[in-house]
Amino acid sequence: MQILQLNTSARSVGANSTSVADLITTRLKQKAPESHLCLRDMARDPHPMLDEPALNAMFTPADQRSEAQHARMAQDDALISEVQNSDIIVLGVPMYNFGIPVQLKSWFDAIAKASVTFRYTENGPVGLLTGKKVYVALARGGIYRDTPNDTQVPYLKLMLGFLGITDVHYIYAEGFAMGPEAAANAMQEAKQQISDLFA
Repeated sequence: MQILQLNTSARSVGANSTSVADLITTRLKQKAPESHLCLRDMARDPHPMLDEPALNAMFTPADQRSEAQHARMAQDDALISEVQNSDIIVLGVPMYNFGIPVQLKSWFDAIAKASVTFRYTENGPVGLLTGKKVYVALARGGIYRDTPNDTQVPYLKLMLGFLGITDVHYIYAEGFAMGPEAAANAMQEAKQQISDLFA
């Protein structure tokens, strides 16, 4: 079994979302000790944003790309290969200003490639990353679960589903900015959700 853990916090050290993601990965490895882990820290190794040069490279036929364009597309292809080769994906996702981190948006921009991870049909787009399970570790300063202010989960459901990934579990750790007791409770509640998932 191949596990991909993607830490999308802007912090490499001390991120609550990474702590929760680590707990999930630990439980996965306990259940399947033979599994292999690919860990990508997007704070330490950020992926370039989707900008004009990247778009130009994307829409230039491969045999006509410049050396710089080939290099830029190779960066996206590396992320796509990681996802394609993974059975389970663990996403560490903090909430920044009610949305996902730019690091995670850049990851989606990189892996969402027509005819590679999804394809267009006469009935609409079809995701090609099927058969994968995803665990999303959501860390928030406040309490947003099941409220209109939670823009993350609808977006993640949309993007993952668009790519063909529908077996998704969300683990909520909320209230980290509401005082020491609330922060401790947030981590404890996340641990309980993880225990229930792997019971």
